Amino acid sequence: MFEAPESKYLVPFDGTFKIADSPTRGNKTLENKVALNVATEKLDDLQKALYAADRHAMLLIFQGMDAAGKDSTIRAVMRSINPAGCQVFSFKKPTSTELDHDFLWRTARSLPERGRIGIFNRSYYEEVLVVRVHPEILAHAKLPEIDLENLWAHRYESIRDHEKHLARNGTIVVKFFLNVSRNEQTQRLLSRLDTPRKQWKFNPSDMEERPFWDDYQQAFEAALNETSRPHAPWYAIPADNKPYMRATIAEIIVNALDSVGLEYPQPSDADRAQFEACRTALLHDNEKE
Repeated sequence: MFEAPESKYLVPFDGTFKIADSPTRGNKTLENKVALNVATEKLDDLQKALYAADRHAMLLIFQGMDAAGKDSTIRAVMRSINPAGCQVFSFKKPTSTELDHDFLWRTARSLPERGRIGIFNRSYYEEVLVVRVHPEILAHAKLPEIDLENLWAHRYESIRDHEKHLARNGTIVVKFFLNVSRNEQTQRLLSRLDTPRKQWKFNPSDMEERPFWDDYQQAFEAALNETSRPHAPWYAIPADNKPYMRATIAEIIVNALDSVGLEYPQPSDADRAQFEACRTALLHDNEKE
């Protein structure tokens, strides 16, 4: 079963992670772009082997505050991947159909099949993040009963069980918390307002969430501590510097894929005999031409 590759940003498995002690800014150097290019080339090769072997899937989860850089990071890190081998899903407010099921149902429908990389831009973790900050949302959840004293513990347990099941069945689960500072979020939101080509990305609801910053930080800290495990690790990535964040995430993904020992399928003796017969036939046809 997959186990987390080492990184200084790996969230420990013993519940000791503190957001206040976690950096939001990495080193800003030209080497970040070089490192990203190197990592994306390796990722392209590994994704081809993942697809060919058809034994594992990879699930990448991206969570963070608004304007943390989820969309642009996914785009930058996955730019070299064959689109046929990669699937991206974004999860917004649950629909009425989704609310007729348990909170893991809508994401379970979008899990990657073997041989592919699946990316969740937000995920089932919203149910222990935004819902924890705004428990009034539960009034629409159609739950048989709401026991806030135990609800979050139960949901963490469900998530841990879900991710362990995925890992046991060959899915490489890697989760990224894009740790952006409040000041950097302010600058990015202002940039969206001041740049015409970015204005479409601005949502007034982002401003409504700003007063709950500390509540979100507490919710993220609890969720990461409760669900970072060797087979489904969290990485708290400094997000104030986008080139550094992208290079770091790409390298972690490469290390995760590399750790499972992906290999191209080897032909059997019968396959080789068939290949040789096909080779002979092709050469014979070529001589006719």
